[in-house]
Amino acid sequence: MKIQKILTAGALSAALLAGTAGADVRDIRIGVDVPYEPMEYRTPEGELTGFDIELGNALCAEIGIDCEWVVQGWDGIIPGLMARKYDAIMSSMTINDERREQVLFSDPYFTPPSAWFAPADVEVGTPSEESLEGLTIGVQRGTLQDNYVTDMYGDVADVNRYATADDMVLDMDSGRLDIVFLDYPVGKSTLLESEAGNYKVVGKMITEPKEYFGDGFGIAFRQRDEALAETFNEALAELKANGTYDEIHTKYFGE
Repeated sequence: MKIQKILTAGALSAALLAGTAGADVRDIRIGVDVPYEPMEYRTPEGELTGFDIELGNALCAEIGIDCEWVVQGWDGIIPGLMARKYDAIMSSMTINDERREQVLFSDPYFTPPSAWFAPADVEVGTPSEESLEGLTIGVQRGTLQDNYVTDMYGDVADVNRYATADDMVLDMDSGRLDIVFLDYPVGKSTLLESEAGNYKVVGKMITEPKEYFGDGFGIAFRQRDEALAETFNEALAELKANGTYDEIHTKYFGE
């Protein structure tokens, strides 16, 4: 059953920002950073797809609204929300205390581990200050992985920061990086399942400490938009109950 409370102009107007007056109240704009396969990326035909995109579209369909995706670089994705370029962010954003000071999060919709990836023929021990000393580590700029690596290993290793995971992979392929630290699903898609396929996971999956790795991915809203966030929470709960969430999850990550 569709969620009804957001289908009226009054309810949705209250949930959206001032500044959307006169716009089609059935349209919601969602900010997303691409590429970050398998979460969000473009097909060869240029269409947006990925787990976040399909789940976001399913949420909008469940609510009964039209959603427009707005591509925005990661460095500016929260400022873009505050500047009203879009009404929400659904872009593999980890829920943590630092971001809670700026935005209001939905309930978590996905909780991925992070992992270290290196060329299959490179001998790297379990990541530690000793094993990573003198190496060049790749991370995506401004992510929780960037914060973790910088704080834990920035004094002993060189940390190279990239705007996208694809840029990082190019430097891995060319030998300019020794090891990278990524969300596991992203590393699996871009490295382990790449055409070269000559990469491996180093060490264990990492989900702690919560100070860095937070509480999973959430949809971010401006803090005043509590009604809008609650509507998405209700839609997410319905998709989990009716099996739609599991279908999308299995498509991208398997059983």
